[in-house]
Amino acid sequence: MSTEALEKMLAKGMDNAVLRFGLGKGYLDAAEFAQAAEHLQRCVEFDAQYSAAWKLLGQALNKQGLHDEARAAWQQGLRVAEEKGDKQAGKEISVFLKRLDKPAR
Repeated sequence: MSTEALEKMLAKGMDNAVLRFGLGKGYLDAAEFAQAAEHLQRCVEFDAQYSAAWKLLGQALNKQGLHDEARAAWQQGLRVAEEKGDKQAGKEISVFLKRLDKPAR
């Protein structure tokens, strides 16, 4: 579903974690990182146990150069993934954290 269609749903008052995740992912894919981060932040406010949303939130923040905020989101996402047994998300987030900590060349 397009971000336009999802935005219409949001405008009609249909606001929940899944809708915000879809908007965040759509904007992230469209390289609209600030809008992606805004929706993903709302997503994790609805559901703090949404490890995939934490992962994408970290990506959106990192793409904006907000490295400390990205690290915090990924660290929270890693904790959530470990608590839930979400091994795939945990592995992916661990890779992002390692890349973030690599010195720039």
